[in-house]
Amino acid sequence: MLAAVVTPVLLPPSRVPASEQVPKDAQAADLLRLFQGMIRSPDYRHGPLKTLNDEFPFFVPRDRESWETRRRQLREQLLVALGLWPMPEKPPLHPVIHGRIVRKGYTIEKVYFASWPGHYVCGNLYRPQPKGEGVAGNKGEVRYPGVLFAHGHWANGRFHDAGEKAGRASVASGGEPDLERGRFFMQALPATLARLGFVVFHYDMVGYADSTAIAHTQGFRDAEAELRLQSFMGLQTWNSIRALDFLASLPDVDPQRLGMTGASGGGTQTFILAAIDDRLRAAFPAVMVSTSMQGGCVCENASHLRVGTGNVEIAALFAPKPMAFSAANDWTREFLKRGYPQLQQLYALYAAEDKVQARAWLEYGHQYNVHARQMMYAWFLKHLQGRDAHIEEPPFEPVPPKELSVFDADHPRPKDERDAKSLREYLTQQSEKRRSQWLPSDSQRLRTFRRIVGTALRVMIHSQLPQQVVPRNVPGLELPRTVTIVDQAVQLHLIGRDQERDALPVALCSPSKGGENRCIVWLHPQGKASLVVDGQLHPALRLLLAADCTVLAPDLLGSGDNALPKPFQVNKDYAGYTYGYNRTFLAQQVHDALTVIAWCHQLHKGTVVHLVGWESCGLVALLAKAMARETVGRTAADLQQFSFHTITDVADPRMLPGAVKYGDVPAFAALCAPDPLLVYNHRELARDPWPENAYRTAHASHQLHRLAGPLPAHEVVRWLLQGS
Repeated sequence: MLAAVVTPVLLPPSRVPASEQVPKDAQAADLLRLFQGMIRSPDYRHGPLKTLNDEFPFFVPRDRESWETRRRQLREQLLVALGLWPMPEKPPLHPVIHGRIVRKGYTIEKVYFASWPGHYVCGNLYRPQPKGEGVAGNKGEVRYPGVLFAHGHWANGRFHDAGEKAGRASVASGGEPDLERGRFFMQALPATLARLGFVVFHYDMVGYADSTAIAHTQGFRDAEAELRLQSFMGLQTWNSIRALDFLASLPDVDPQRLGMTGASGGGTQTFILAAIDDRLRAAFPAVMVSTSMQGGCVCENASHLRVGTGNVEIAALFAPKPMAFSAANDWTREFLKRGYPQLQQLYALYAAEDKVQARAWLEYGHQYNVHARQMMYAWFLKHLQGRDAHIEEPPFEPVPPKELSVFDADHPRPKDERDAKSLREYLTQQSEKRRSQWLPSDSQRLRTFRRIVGTALRVMIHSQLPQQVVPRNVPGLELPRTVTIVDQAVQLHLIGRDQERDALPVALCSPSKGGENRCIVWLHPQGKASLVVDGQLHPALRLLLAADCTVLAPDLLGSGDNALPKPFQVNKDYAGYTYGYNRTFLAQQVHDALTVIAWCHQLHKGTVVHLVGWESCGLVALLAKAMARETVGRTAADLQQFSFHTITDVADPRMLPGAVKYGDVPAFAALCAPDPLLVYNHRELARDPWPENAYRTAHASHQLHRLAGPLPAHEVVRWLLQGS
């Protein structure tokens, strides 16, 4: 049930209790505080940040239409987080296939190709031999379903040998039928699929087996990588996309029947690729998807990836296509009780309950043993070959791991192979080249620019204007509360979004004339305390009130009553462990600004809302305006010469992963076109072509005002009041 919206009662100064009257020489700002003594803010953001080991429930939307909207937004979130929004152009793969090994019923070949120039994906290609189940191609050749196999974090990846001791233990426990499969299950899986009539590409994760030019998890952890959304997981996902490109291009593969499987970290790659690549027709992520631990490796995490979501919902993006899961005695042990029932409900919205399946083997630990593999074989046979069959996995003859290597004397490692530094330089060059193509120099490019950068900004802030803002109640605190500062009644409120547990303190000042035709959202790093200077109302506030404006000043997260009990802690090992599950500090402040903007419209329907950002909150104001372009009128922002590309610390409170990739401050200013915008104290922005082009294309050049230096407060107010 939605909470009722309560419009506060504005009390005149004469009704303020005498105990709340403040002499001019008193510390008037102290009276603007809500939380004192034992009364604390109920805002959930004052508690610990979310981590990958928390709970991530999936709440099924009420209908398909709601889910399709959510699905589109979540898919955009994944693409932005992975550095793939918009999808990059794909350079030629130039695959090398060699070294055919013949086994009973199948063959193995060695493959490498360049997913980016100088960055190579290596793997083994398993094919049916002799011809198995297939369909005729255009030239009469037989085409088979294709399956990608992502190996996960087992030692040495596709070269994995569990060893004789571990192999015998797997046999003794009933997890594997014989020693060969106990030691080499990583080969047993693609070998069996090939014998069943599938072409399988078993490819390396970055840093495993033959793909070692970049060490696993290394090279993508600094501030520059964050600002450009260059992540290890993004690279690995790109390799999965290109691996699917390779598989689909083979003459003996039917590109309309593609599947993917993988366990653990390979399971992560499976459901991520299933979520963003429409070519997959069936998927089987093993021992990974759950509402608990979301993936512990750098290669499974990226900033923005799971803010407001989790693995179960991400996997749900594949619906209604066939997806099955295996669980074990690990973090997936509760999946059949929490997560899988919700997926069944979602598939029911499409009348596709038979397209989702899960089974748990709690007698075994984290594994992809013969029982789970046999479930997977049956799943792919049914949904990629149209056959209902239970498969008993046959014995097989393993290949010594060294013989699976793609590099040998005749096929040495490519001389142009790139390390992480060189690859990132190439990616940066390509990104900047593509961004220049978005320069909004005509109406079509302006639409493209707004779609690309506007979507990216929504994801980076993880917010939008709320549909409803409600009052918050705190035991022992009477709200709203009215105090008088000198001669001005100031109302103190605590508000929040209907669907969140936030609590945002706001001071509301109304003009003595009672007019409410203009509302100014006042953003300042000191919050509502900034309304008072030396016991007097801020001169700019007096000017606004005299002009019959209502002023709302929030305590954005980190200021005033919304000060954090502890500094915003960013994971020192990898920022994606923090920003992958939580809004950044800057994004939280923009989120709060959007809340106040929506509340202002809610209180005074028809009111024109203007926005002013003082000092460091100028950046907050600019980003909020860019996200609420059609809701905010005039916006004035002090940018203090700040640019995102100057950030060198991932824990910088202004860090916004992706900000440089999508054009930095000038691009966000360009998003504000065609509305009135005053940006000052920023030399770079004063001469940057992005805002100028956007405003000129929108036929609103006269609405853009850029100054390289600072501007007195009274001049800012004068500009805000123009045209009102």
